Amino acid sequence: MSRTRRSGRAMRIAGSALALALLVPAGIVGAAESAPAATAAPVHFVVLGPTGDGLQQTEESVRAVGGTVVQSWPQIGVIVATSTDPGFAAAVRTQPAVEQAGASRNLAEQLPPAQSQRLEALEGKVGAVPFAVVPGEEPLEPEQWDMRQIKAEQASAVSQGSKDITVGVLDYGIDPTHPDLKPNLDVTKSVSCVNEGVPDTRQEAWQPQDPTQDHGTHTAGTIAAARNGVGIAGVAPNVSLASVRVIDDGGFIYPEYAVCGFIWAAEHGFDVTNNSYFVDPWYLWCDSDPDQKAAAEAVRRAVAYAQSKDVVNVVSAGNSNWDLSKPIRDTNSPNNGGPTQDRKTGHECHVLPGELPGVVSVSAVGSDAVKSYYSNYGLGSITVTAPGGDKNQIPQTPSQNGRVLSTVPGGGWGWMQGTSMAGPHAAGVVALLRSTHQEWNAQQVVGALTNQADALECPTSYDPDGDGKPDAVCSGGKGGAGFYGAGLIDALDAVQK
Repeated sequence: MSRTRRSGRAMRIAGSALALALLVPAGIVGAAESAPAATAAPVHFVVLGPTGDGLQQTEESVRAVGGTVVQSWPQIGVIVATSTDPGFAAAVRTQPAVEQAGASRNLAEQLPPAQSQRLEALEGKVGAVPFAVVPGEEPLEPEQWDMRQIKAEQASAVSQGSKDITVGVLDYGIDPTHPDLKPNLDVTKSVSCVNEGVPDTRQEAWQPQDPTQDHGTHTAGTIAAARNGVGIAGVAPNVSLASVRVIDDGGFIYPEYAVCGFIWAAEHGFDVTNNSYFVDPWYLWCDSDPDQKAAAEAVRRAVAYAQSKDVVNVVSAGNSNWDLSKPIRDTNSPNNGGPTQDRKTGHECHVLPGELPGVVSVSAVGSDAVKSYYSNYGLGSITVTAPGGDKNQIPQTPSQNGRVLSTVPGGGWGWMQGTSMAGPHAAGVVALLRSTHQEWNAQQVVGALTNQADALECPTSYDPDGDGKPDAVCSGGKGGAGFYGAGLIDALDAVQK
């Protein structure tokens, strides 16, 4: 996850030819052109009302002021609606059985937005890189410094997880043909949510549409690439995966997509979700704005509903190097077209879903087990930390690039870095915990995840760019909680009875 996240291009490994990709904050690429003449394009809204049958009256209120009901979620009292009237939200708020309402995408969405490239991939040098093949290992396993860091290889000797445990990857979609993923992908539980938040189970809807949509396939490999003599191994190489597409072709994740994804996970027996993203178009959603408040509440309800169905929701903390425990200056929102705002946000503003109650928020470390230069942090804002990669921390492997190696569409592998890569490691450890202790509920699993984490002290100095100025301040002293929460996840502990 990052403020500049998700749609990078990972170069592939074909045989022994290896290539590099870097996922880092890079700013919005390209600016929207001048707006064309106004059209009657529909604007998207969320409308909140009572749960259950009472939501039918809310639907009537939507129609009474000229709106169209696109999707209803009576489980959480949320409606996705469209209207050609920008004043729809204000009008519907006065109607019966309406608790809140707001535009979900910012009214500037009627401008032609730039293609989202918020997880910029920087291509590195391509060449044949030798690596030693060790009997009993996957061919590319020597490249996986990240797995050794969390003792995943040792854990696999004890348990590789259970097929009964399903991890939903809420992302760009998973390549269903990839040889490292096909053995574990459950296509019957896979879905797309990017058609206005309406579930679509057709494979062509939820799988990546082109090789640049590699983010979900990469995160899936970290969680559960199979031990099958091909490529790499995931943290939990025998658990089941489900592809839940919540990123559209423009690279955006709007509230209705996320709501659909969490409801799908809750209703289809998922045990874990991985969420390596933030919800667009606001980097922080502020309760002082009625539109933002309504959309944020819709996502909060969806996450809470999934939790009520015993789902553990793992979320990447973000790549902005923000201290989430303090006020933040946000100069990049909204990000889907139109002018951005310069605003200083306080505690009424939140990253979604990373700062919602009950989620497992994951920061990133590099190969030296020190906070990655880009990772968000903050005392009380981080649950645990995990390997996300850091180009400034070089591991002793043939790749010598400091990033995380995983699967990419088309049957290849590539390196990326970001808290997007850290979250899947934690999701894999949660899957191992749920496999080992299937009698435990979600709260017990999260408790074990934090109790088993290996504490990391605050660095004595933190200056990753070497300019002599502190880039972030770690609170928590020897506990290191400001950067690392409870500490570095431990896969080996997760498989011990």
